[in-house]
Formats: sequence, C-alpha cells, structure tokens
Amino acid sequence: MTERDSDIEFDFFDEPETEEASERVRTPRRPPPGGPRRPVRPPQGLIPMLRLAGLIAFVILAVVLLVIGIRGCASSGKHAKYQGYIQNVRAIAKRSDQIGKDLNAALSATGIKEADLEAKINSLAAQEQQEVAQAVQLGPPGPLRVEHDHLIEVLKLRASGLSMLAGAFRQTAPSRSATTSGRLIADQARLLVASDVNWDFYFKEPTQLELRRQGISDIGGVPDSSIIPNPDLASTLAMTQVWRRVHGAATGGSSVTGNHGSALVSVTALPDGKKLSASGAATDNQITASTDLAFRVVVSDSGAFQEFNVGVTLTIQKSPTPIVLRRKIDIINAGESKTVTFTNIDLRGLFGLPTTVKVDVAPVPGEKTTTNNSADYKVIFSLGG
Repeated sequence: MTERDSDIEFDFFDEPETEEASERVRTPRRPPPGGPRRPVRPPQGLIPMLRLAGLIAFVILAVVLLVIGIRGCASSGKHAKYQGYIQNVRAIAKRSDQIGKDLNAALSATGIKEADLEAKINSLAAQEQQEVAQAVQLGPPGPLRVEHDHLIEVLKLRASGLSMLAGAFRQTAPSRSATTSGRLIADQARLLVASDVNWDFYFKEPTQLELRRQGISDIGGVPDSSIIPNPDLASTLAMTQVWRRVHGAATGGSSVTGNHGSALVSVTALPDGKKLSASGAATDNQITASTDLAFRVVVSDSGAFQEFNVGVTLTIQKSPTPIVLRRKIDIINAGESKTVTFTNIDLRGLFGLPTTVKVDVAPVPGEKTTTNNSADYKVIFSLGG
C-alpha cells in the first residue's frame, strides 16, 4: 500500500449511522391527547400568490368600471349631439314656416301692387337664403350627414323658388292674359310645394328612422316644415286670381269687382253628430258635454271667384266672459265648401244652463250679401244623452 492510498479515508461507512441518528433527533414529539397544538402555517409560497390574485381582481374590476364609465360618457355625449342638432333644425324649420306664412299673407293681400308684391317675395327669398347659410354651419351627427345634405337642398330649393316666383310676377307684369300669367306663376310656386314634399321624404322620415336605430327617442321628434301649407295656393287657378287682383291694384283698380261671397252652410256638434238648428229651442239643440266636444262648421264660396283667408269665428255666451275661438280658411274656390273644426272648448259653468252658440263667417272683399254669413243657435249642454 502506497502513501497515497493510506491517505484515503473510508468515512462513508459512518454515514448511515449518522443519518439515522439525525432522523431520530428531528422526529417531533407528539403532544399528549387533548393538549395544546401549534398553529398550522400555510406554505411559504401561498401568501404571495393570494396577494397577487387579489391585485389582479382589483385591476380587472377597475378596468370594467372604467369601460362602463367611458361607455356611459360616450352615450351621454351622443345623446347631447343628436339633441342639439335637432333643436337647431327645429329653429330653422320654424323660421322657414314663418316665411311661408308671410308669403301667403302677401299673395292674399287686397290692394297690393305688383311692384310691392315682387319686392316682398324677393325679401322672403333673401331670408330663406339666410336659413340655407344657417344649415350649412350645422355639424350633424355622422349617421345623419346624408339627411342633412338633403335638408340643405330643401332650403336651397325654397330660396330659389321664391326668387323665381318674384321673377315670374315681374315677367308677367306687362302681360294681358291672366290665365297665361297665372300658369307661369304657378309653375314657380309648385317648386315650393315640392320642397315641402322633399322635407318629409328625404329629411324627416329617414332622420326619424336613424334616431330609432340609435335608440334616441326623448328629444322631441323631427320637426315638420311647410312653406306652402295649402298646395291649392300653388294652383294655376289660384295664381290667376292673384295676378288679376294684383294687376287690378297696379292699374288703379283698388276696388274689387264681380260676384264675391261666402256663406255659412251648417254647424254640427261632435262627437254626437247633432246638426244644430238656428230656429230650434235650446232643448232641440241639446249637446252632450265631454272632453271630445267639438263644433264642425261648413263654409261655402257663394261667389264666382276664389277667396283667400276667410275668417270663421265661434262664440259661446258665458258669464262673465264669452268663449271666443277663431279659425281661417286659407283658400276656397268658387262654389266649393270647406270645413273648419273648433276644439278644446272649456264648458265649466255651462252644464244644464241654456246658452247661445254663434258662428260668424267674415265677409270677403267685394261681398255684397252678408245675411247668410252668420247664425245664432240656442243650446243646452248636458252630461248625458
């Protein structure tokens, strides 16, 4: 055996005995039955994992709340944008409607001269052009851009129609043919009627559909707009009469000639459908009082000419102040009958008491016979049939 070999120690033969001794030392003692027990501690890696899971859950909750908040703000912003746009359109529609009312008043005015009428219509055309400019400045919501373009086109058509209408009156000023002149003027007036149709078909209806698609229903609805409320005013017959009246005034003929007239035909209480008798007693004209109470009045043009803005007034005698309601027939042709209806009648204090209902049809210019323009009806309002 060499010296190197003698240096090798075979101490590994002692390891089993050492390990066994160590195991015996480490073996914990069992506590006696019923004695105190040491608390069981979770594994060393479990607490950090629980903390990490809690942090992740908090982050997820925060993200969900943030997304909900962003969506809520976006929804609120979208609603405000649509609401603001419709409010601006409503203001434009109202002003354009007023331009139409002013046009109707000018065309039906008695004694107006051609030059004055032409100037008035040109002024209305300029006002309508301002509405075009207002519409161009609006910023519609994205889904309504096409509809908004149609809105601008409608307003441009109205402005152009008014300008061309004024031009038609100027062009026909030296003419001697009322029928030919009326036809030319009516052609331009029908452009205004077309604008009313286009407003409904290309703007109002598709805009309503889009609002429903967007889930927006509490902003008041899409407004109507009519620059010619009564299309009959744009007829050749109507414009022929306008031309005759205007040129009669232009040549110094301010007085209305020919057979003109209006007449009261009948008065019916609704919803009973009871036709009132001017010669009957109050008991003969007993009317059931209800929230649906209305009076339907039929008026006829008893003359040979077309008439404009025929006023109709209904008066119910009541103390201390009578009930007075007024309506107007924009246009009525010779021999034609038209109906106006009076609603929203407050009958408090009139139940069971005889009273009088009076209906008056205002005489038209040049009307000579007015005995058939009004009638008094003795009535009694009851709560039951």
